[in-house]
Amino acid sequence: MKKDQLVTRRTLLTGIAALGAAGAGGALVLGPGDGAVRPPAPLPAPGPPQRSPLKPSAYRLQPLTGYGAPRATPRRPPVRSEPILRMTGRGRTLLLTFDDGPHPEYTPEILDTLAKYEVHATFFVCGEMADYNRDLLTRMADEGHTVGNHTWSHPLLTKLSRRRIRSEMERTSEVVEQAYGEPPRWFRAPYGAWNRAAFQLGAELGMEPLAWSVDTLDWTTPGTGAIVDRVEEGAAPGVVVLSHDAGGNRSQSVRALRRYLPELLDSGYHLTVPRRRLI
Repeated sequence: MKKDQLVTRRTLLTGIAALGAAGAGGALVLGPGDGAVRPPAPLPAPGPPQRSPLKPSAYRLQPLTGYGAPRATPRRPPVRSEPILRMTGRGRTLLLTFDDGPHPEYTPEILDTLAKYEVHATFFVCGEMADYNRDLLTRMADEGHTVGNHTWSHPLLTKLSRRRIRSEMERTSEVVEQAYGEPPRWFRAPYGAWNRAAFQLGAELGMEPLAWSVDTLDWTTPGTGAIVDRVEEGAAPGVVVLSHDAGGNRSQSVRALRRYLPELLDSGYHLTVPRRRLI
């Protein structure tokens, strides 16, 4: 046997003996190259296996996930046989609602007035208007307002098929969710014309039906003073006020809000948005 073969054989036997001596203490690992014996790698810590670090470009392929518990899916509301007309609760609480928008001229003016007095309102938007004015829905979300579904094209629901009603609701809810950040949880039928299909489909889409208890009739353009009088005379705890920010010239509605809003606040009213636990 040649000398170099003898050296190699002795080295291997030494390594095998060392492995046997290690026994239950954990395996020793032979290092690369010269056959030297290396200490064993540390055992992994208990818990889930660690993932190998990703290359910087690989992060682009990973879905973003939150660190907290996943958001609970809202419970489907009951199917009602009539819409909600007013709030219940303590104190002088009142809701301001605006239909048919958002409009690029009148809605920003209404939002400016609400922001001036730090008041929140509810906007029942039409999908075709919302689609062209998504920035206004984003602003509503940023400023704490509630956005509801007022169908896509403002049709008379009692004249439509069930399939068409669903389409009107679903298309609007999709635009609201994309621009506002979450789907609408309130629905209002155009013209206040409700039917069984509207109640059923609204509930299936996670929406409660909200009507009104004070109609300003601002859509008839009765004059700024007449709108103010209707709001102030109809104001009472739990009242839901209906006004409009689109569907025609709404300059009277804008001016009326600037007059009656500070007067309502001075009278001790708390202007808020609908919450299901308060209804």
